[in-house]
Amino acid sequence: MNQESRLVQLGRPAGEQGPSPQTFAQKALARAAGLDKVEVGAVVDVRPDIVLSHDNTAAIREIWLQFGQSKVLNPEKLAITLDHAVPAPTTRHAQNHAEIRRFVEEQGVRHFFEVGRGICHQVLSEEGLVLPGQLILGADSHTPHFGWLGAFGAGIGRSEVAALWATGELWLRVPESIHIILDGELPAGVTAKDFALRIIGDWGADGGLYASVEFSGSGVEAMSIDSRMALANMMAEFGAKSSFIRPDDRTFAYLESALERRRARAMNGRGTDGIQTDVAHALLLPDENAVYHETYRYSADELEPTVACPHTVDNVSPLSAVAGIQVQQAFIGTCTNGRLEDLAAAAEVLQGRRVASGTRLLVIPASSLVLEEAMRLGYIQTLVAAGASIGTPGCGPCMGNHMGVPATGEVTISSANRNFRGRMGTTEAEIYLANPAVVAASAVAGRIADPRSIA
Repeated sequence: MNQESRLVQLGRPAGEQGPSPQTFAQKALARAAGLDKVEVGAVVDVRPDIVLSHDNTAAIREIWLQFGQSKVLNPEKLAITLDHAVPAPTTRHAQNHAEIRRFVEEQGVRHFFEVGRGICHQVLSEEGLVLPGQLILGADSHTPHFGWLGAFGAGIGRSEVAALWATGELWLRVPESIHIILDGELPAGVTAKDFALRIIGDWGADGGLYASVEFSGSGVEAMSIDSRMALANMMAEFGAKSSFIRPDDRTFAYLESALERRRARAMNGRGTDGIQTDVAHALLLPDENAVYHETYRYSADELEPTVACPHTVDNVSPLSAVAGIQVQQAFIGTCTNGRLEDLAAAAEVLQGRRVASGTRLLVIPASSLVLEEAMRLGYIQTLVAAGASIGTPGCGPCMGNHMGVPATGEVTISSANRNFRGRMGTTEAEIYLANPAVVAASAVAGRIADPRSIA
């Protein structure tokens, strides 16, 4: 079956247009609301396919209990991951995790992922729990991540998740859409992270506020799966409600592999009921003549390695403008850049080199599968030989819980997504954001450095 024959546009054959052209966001929310079409700005009641939470599940439970229920409405739609403070750094965190485990057992939540499995967005992707065209609502701001596979992912508040547990539905406003086109392939040394930082720097951290950001162009089509994940994920820092990248054969192959892993596990004890067999069954694509609020076009050959400087993600500069700034800590990981491609880039830089004296390098894979594969390919061994510290798969120091909180006055260069004051747990510390190769090169040099120029 060719790709075109797999396309579904609100139940119409591929290529057939309805009377009112629709963006991806309009189609996704119409589907989730059980409607033929919706208009931008309309408020609709939607039923998500997956409701995501993590270490905040215990706090959400306290809100949900106010509904007077003993059972959540749709436990099969819940996906819960312990990832933000793992392993538990304090008794309070450990108690929180214990409460979540009891809740999972009481409610019969099948999609629960323990300490060490990894970050929620990475794990749900690897598990094949999110498919093209679906609606994913999560109590995490980086839920637009799922746009990498053509799903509508949006972050919501804890009270909204509690309402979903109780009722199964929630109202959403249909967002305006921004179309971003990337022509040409990214030059050597330039990554999806650099492209995302350039977008945010050009238009501001609120430039995509409550918008659905749709990507297209040959540059996006040429990106690896890992790069697409990074690009979609970073749109949370653009203020976006959701993001969208058109699924292709690589997307389908990834999902089919993920589902095959689940089937293999299920055959060993849990059965295969509920595991999707057609990864494109709900695929939705924007109409060719859909109307966009804004359209931005970029040429890949004009992009360069980019760094976000303290203390906002839109305070961006070319790498060349900030090279030489001394760093005490370098961090590679998070839901943005903790994947295999990122560890490979860091290992390539660090091969045969050592982390500079006075600088420390922390590497935290986004998931256990990433860690296993990085070990198999020798990346972890290379990183450790260079002096890196390897952490438990999870969020690590990204939100300042533990595993890399900087000292007062220290400078961290990070592959994470946020750098506002105090983000990593210390108010009087500075955070620079860059792609993983730049972070690795900076660890070797002891100062912000271009991996193409270090000795």
